[in-house]
Amino acid sequence: MIRVNGEDQTFVAETVDQLLRRLSIEPRGVAVAINGEVVRRSEWSATYIADDSAIEIVTAVAGG
Repeated sequence: MIRVNGEDQTFVAETVDQLLRRLSIEPRGVAVAINGEVVRRSEWSATYIADDSAIEIVTAVAGG
């Protein structure tokens, strides 16, 4: 089990970029943290998510 933005999800052995694709999240303007540590975009394809991880996915929003 993993926790994504506060919601439990079934654990799947995958990388950060695979998780975003599976969740249909457009990666543009997105930041990802695993267990409180920000993962650089350049490392998404090489960073595997471990079971019991807490993932936060934040999307930048422009406004005024």
